Amino acid sequence: MDGLISLFGDPAIWAALTALVVMEVVLGIDNLIFISILTNKLPESQRTKARRVGIGLALFMRLALLSAISWLVGLTAPVIDLGIQGSPGAHGEPTFETQFSWRDLILIAGGLFLVWKATKEIHHNADPRPNDDVFDVVRKTLSFSGAIVQILLLDLVFSVDSILTAVGMTEHLPVMIVAVVFAVLVMLFAADPMANFINRNPTVVMLALGFLLMIGAVLIADGFGAHVPKGYIYTAMAFSAAVEALNIWSRKRREALTGDGGK
Repeated sequence: MDGLISLFGDPAIWAALTALVVMEVVLGIDNLIFISILTNKLPESQRTKARRVGIGLALFMRLALLSAISWLVGLTAPVIDLGIQGSPGAHGEPTFETQFSWRDLILIAGGLFLVWKATKEIHHNADPRPNDDVFDVVRKTLSFSGAIVQILLLDLVFSVDSILTAVGMTEHLPVMIVAVVFAVLVMLFAADPMANFINRNPTVVMLALGFLLMIGAVLIADGFGAHVPKGYIYTAMAFSAAVEALNIWSRKRREALTGDGGK
């Protein structure tokens, strides 16, 4: 206990904690969008429960990964080397080398899953079935347990990436635990409002699916060694969200004018 008091009495620790909390919350946006779209496919009576159970289990999984952080860091060591090399570069070194760690494989698998899921949902939204009843049956084939499993699988991908990033920012495990718990609590409180907002605005659904498609592509690229700065990704997402907010506001203004008789 005395060690924790002295640890959090250091202003540098609070600076690192603040940076970690902000990073975890921002990275959690991707996961939250996926959870919102996925749980909105469930019957309305199960949606809130699915979000809380999924996020709660995700918290325990992240804490378990933090407790095995030395093992997690070892996931960055290459485990597969295809032995394919390009032509020598300017300094006699190969232009590329195909070595993959467990982290790379997890990111690639998660990215492929996101691309597949987002593409499937975009197809369902852009090309609805002629018979609405049949389409509703197809949409509701997702079970409660299936939703939980998908939430946990994708959270595993994001957790590995975010925790390994956190290791580079601080070496103190209590700081990481506090940041993770705070970020998951934010996700827990924001899950229902975001999911309800997405459900009420069909155009936002397509925008969110586009975000997931882009995030999936970035995860695949990261797994293959092409690192895209996350600042670019979230700036693009923020700009798109701002444009969509203007569209929603404009649409509501037109509806209000029409309701008043066009005055």
